[in-house]
Amino acid sequence: MSSRRPRVRGVARLVGLAALLQLAAPVSVSSAADRFERGRSPHFMLYQDADTSHRTGPSGSKSFEREVLQSLESARELLAKLLDVVPRRSVTVVVYDPQVFDRDFAAVLPFPAAGFYQGVIRVRGSARVTPELERVLRHEYVHAAFDAVAPSLVLPALLNEGLAEWFARATTGAGGLAPNEARWLLDAAAGGGLPPLSTLLDPSFGGLGADEAAAAYITSTAFVGFLVGQEGDRGLRELCRTLLRTGNLDRAFERVYGGSLAEIHDEFRAELVRSDPRRSG
Repeated sequence: MSSRRPRVRGVARLVGLAALLQLAAPVSVSSAADRFERGRSPHFMLYQDADTSHRTGPSGSKSFEREVLQSLESARELLAKLLDVVPRRSVTVVVYDPQVFDRDFAAVLPFPAAGFYQGVIRVRGSARVTPELERVLRHEYVHAAFDAVAPSLVLPALLNEGLAEWFARATTGAGGLAPNEARWLLDAAAGGGLPPLSTLLDPSFGGLGADEAAAAYITSTAFVGFLVGQEGDRGLRELCRTLLRTGNLDRAFERVYGGSLAEIHDEFRAELVRSDPRRSG
């Protein structure tokens, strides 16, 4: 079977890239206050690029602001419920006009992205809150929430990106992998083409090429889905609680899943091969 990499546009364009903190130069919101319209909700500070109001008009801009803040507040409630991760401080979100985002960040990101987290959430805006934009916001919020509650904890990208993308998909109705992603995953597992664990344990996918990053995101999302299949949302919540309390990844996995991260990852790969409906015998 072929293990050809999936096209990156189907994955990386729609997911956040918290792994790229060191690649994008910080942009000070306060130093460009005239460019941004400010909005606030109980737990979020939103800066919206003023150029977006030129496209949608003042009423459209305010409606977009409300929708973004509602989506973020909903994400906060859901993350608290599903993973028991609850930031105590306000999270700042910057929504850019699409052309401005592409101009300012495209050159420093190694593959196309609709958002990233770098102390604040930065996303490529649109005229309205589409399902794709909501998914990006929720993905990035997971990174922001973990950073807020455990700023010194460095998670492997396998878990960091896998949790963020699983949450974003699960809470926006996208569900698990798309059919083309699932087909690639089975092909890669059968043909030995899955990313090596050593790559997935790196703190980021920022050093990967576009195709390799797409494969790593798919695999990480599927791995977290596998964890949910083993112990449900409750197991994932206990994993996060133990990890945040102890900072010990293998201890957290042993407690919840009965094996180290590497051992559980081996089980995940073996299950992919066993579950392939195309297997004979």
